Amino acid sequence: MSKKETIVVCSAHSDDFVIGAGGTIAHYAAEKKKVIALIFSYGEKSHPWLKENIVQKMRSRETIEAGKVLNCEIIFFDLREFHFQEDYQQKELEKQFLAILNRAKPTKIFTHSSEDPHPDHKAVNAITMDLWQKVKQKPELYIYSVWNPVSFKTRYPSFYVNISKTFSAKLNALKTFRSQKFNAIYPLFTLILFRAIKDGFKLRTLFGEHFYRIK
Repeated sequence: MSKKETIVVCSAHSDDFVIGAGGTIAHYAAEKKKVIALIFSYGEKSHPWLKENIVQKMRSRETIEAGKVLNCEIIFFDLREFHFQEDYQQKELEKQFLAILNRAKPTKIFTHSSEDPHPDHKAVNAITMDLWQKVKQKPELYIYSVWNPVSFKTRYPSFYVNISKTFSAKLNALKTFRSQKFNAIYPLFTLILFRAIKDGFKLRTLFGEHFYRIK
C-alpha cells in the first residue's frame, strides 16, 4: 500500500492557513491527501485585555475546529507575535520542524508571501525558505496571500486550484474563528470573496485560489 501524499501549510497565526489556502486544503483532503497545518503562533496579542493563556486556549479551540471542517491536522508552536525569529532560534525549533517535514515527506509546502506587510508573515516565509534548503526530500514550495495581493513583482509561475466544491468549507472554517470576526474575518471577507471569484475566472470555474510556485 502506497503512502498517502502529504501537503504542509505554514501559518503565522491561527487563522492564516484558512484565509490563504482553506479551499485548497479542503480540496486536497477530499482527494484523500493528508494535510498538516503548522501554526507558528496562537495570536495571543489579538485580545490584549485578556490573559494570554486564556486567548491561547480560545484560539486553539477555534483552530482545531477549523481543522476539523477542512479535514486537516493541526500542529501548534508557541512563538510570540513579532518575535518569531528570536523565539525560533532560542527554542531551537529548527530540529522539531525538520523532524516533522522529514517524517511527513510533503510533496507541496504552502507558506506566506515575502511581500506580505505583516512582519510575522515575512518571518514565516524566511523560516520556511531556510527549512526547504535543509529538508532531505525537496517538496514544491508555494506562497499564498493574506494581507497582500500575493505579488505585484514576482515572475514566479502561477498555480491555481479549483475550489468551487470546497469554498463553502473555507467559509465554514472561517466562521469558527469567532474571536477574530472583527479583527480579521470581517475586514477580509470581501477581499476573500473577490479573490475566489477572480481566481475562479482564470480557471473558468466558480471559485479558485491562486499561489505562486517559488521552488
